[in-house]
Amino acid sequence: MSNSLLGMAELTRDQINHLLERTRFWQEHWQAPPQVLANRTIANLFFEPSTRTRFSFEMAAKRMGAHVLNFMESASSTTKGESLYDTVKTLEAMGFDAVVIRHKENGIVHSLASLVDVPLINAGTGTTEHPTQCLLDLYTISQHFGTVKGITVAIIGDILHSRVAMSHLAALPKMGARVIISGPRHLLPTEVLGPIEFWPIDQAVAEADVVMMLRLQLERFSDLALSVDQYHRDYGLTEKRAKMMRPGAVIMHPGPVNRGVEIAGSLIECERSLINRQVANGVLTRMAILEWVIQGES
Repeated sequence: MSNSLLGMAELTRDQINHLLERTRFWQEHWQAPPQVLANRTIANLFFEPSTRTRFSFEMAAKRMGAHVLNFMESASSTTKGESLYDTVKTLEAMGFDAVVIRHKENGIVHSLASLVDVPLINAGTGTTEHPTQCLLDLYTISQHFGTVKGITVAIIGDILHSRVAMSHLAALPKMGARVIISGPRHLLPTEVLGPIEFWPIDQAVAEADVVMMLRLQLERFSDLALSVDQYHRDYGLTEKRAKMMRPGAVIMHPGPVNRGVEIAGSLIECERSLINRQVANGVLTRMAILEWVIQGES
């Protein structure tokens, strides 16, 4: 039975663990992956710019033998007024096996899922959901520490506009992690569900096993209320602040990175950084997701 991946709130802990186990399987079989999606066809519908997510989905599908067609909005019927619903129904009628969607509108994949039969994958919507990034981050944490349970994760920066953060706030407590958030007050959500702690940045950095920095999403608001240099000094992971990290703690970032804004450029590839490992794990995790969405857990 096929599935859709809509958001982290809809996934049970057992389902998350299954996806992490399958990610590990694909890592172990990277050199000669079984062609479990041979003769399947995947559509990538990206209505917002993307490098990591779009390319990793394409690479993941092809590694398992699937065909991939990438949607170009400028060359599609959406320029003639066709709705996303009609576009997806068209792909469904053509026989696509799964549709991957990146869109600026909150909740749009959830709305579509009740109207179509083709499996959908939420590749990031609005400011509320990015489940595939969340899953690859969970795998990266588990890979490094051997578990997610009991790990303290500090999510720092522009949380209000971060769909990655919203997915993590739904998933990390479910997996037994402790979650701390930190950042400018006007860039924090007014309400969060679950046992989430707010700490000033220096204490958050010093307390965490995982320091997860978030990009300052300047494209989503017009007034930052402070300069970029001041933001880096007060809320970024500077070299000085990184020295406060506990022994064994690591740095993560979902990308793309603004060097010298939320994180010092020298820290991106330092010994503590798992940022490039996150990118590598993105392909593996999306292989597990595509397999699960199309073939189920059998």
